[in-house]
Amino acid sequence: MKNKEPLILAVVIFFTLVTYYLVEPYAHHVMHKQVESENFAYADLPALNKKGDAANGKELVANAGCAGCHSIEKAGMPAPMDVIMAAQSYGVNPPDLSNAGAIYDAKFLADLIKNPAHALKVEHKFDADKGQMHPMVPFYGMGGDIDQEVADMVAYLQSIAVSPADVTPKMAFENACGRCHAVSYEKWTQIGTKSGFKHKKDELAFEIKVLEYQDSLKAYMGKLPPDLSMYIRSRNEHYVSTFVENPQNYLAGTAMPRVGVTADTAAKVIEYMKDAGDTKRHEREEIGKSVMIYIIIFAIFAFLWKKQVWRDLK
Repeated sequence: MKNKEPLILAVVIFFTLVTYYLVEPYAHHVMHKQVESENFAYADLPALNKKGDAANGKELVANAGCAGCHSIEKAGMPAPMDVIMAAQSYGVNPPDLSNAGAIYDAKFLADLIKNPAHALKVEHKFDADKGQMHPMVPFYGMGGDIDQEVADMVAYLQSIAVSPADVTPKMAFENACGRCHAVSYEKWTQIGTKSGFKHKKDELAFEIKVLEYQDSLKAYMGKLPPDLSMYIRSRNEHYVSTFVENPQNYLAGTAMPRVGVTADTAAKVIEYMKDAGDTKRHEREEIGKSVMIYIIIFAIFAFLWKKQVWRDLK
């Protein structure tokens, strides 16, 4: 009887290759789109050519209505309303601007002030021609050169912010991402950290506020943005970085806005997510170093012991 095993093997190899060369590329390049980084250059935004005057920018920020929605705690300007009312009014709580100049790209801030929907890449959702106005009102100028006025405002925000090097991963995440995304592993909710409560009624009151905020957020975004506790592990650093850089590259038409952070801030956001998703990461890395040192020392002593044993046997 003729041996059919080579034929069976050839059929298996053929279909394996067909699966690999046809299905895998589709899965990885169509269903799992590969996106190259734009290096947080925001090349689609106009350059900020004017040199800003921080002193004039302070007056402009105070008089242009920014404090009507945003807090600027460093300047002694508290939030005009609580987070729940703010979310009900705007869909999401507007960020405090104290460190915006260090967290966000200057070109992005300038365009955000002049044309929020364009800077955030959500013009498909907020079309002014159709009466769909973005909750953030554009700045139309105070009667002078609008580009100079915007440059002055950006300069002021940069002047009051901490040094970019002093922006912590926690600060970067909470400002850029934390008003939409929860991180339950870090007890972070969209309205702040859920700390320990002495009385159950206080915990329930806090949870009710979170749910009210989330209801406003769902109405604004279309769905509740995901908890990011394990996101960095279920995806990878490149995916998260390029998604933050421009969500439209992955999900055309998504309601998630472009965040507009600098490359350094994005790296710190990822650092925060890595720590949240693997709380023992640094401890494990330190233990790994100690184990390697132990192995090297053990190997040295084992080699010397071997030489001693063989010398006595000669």
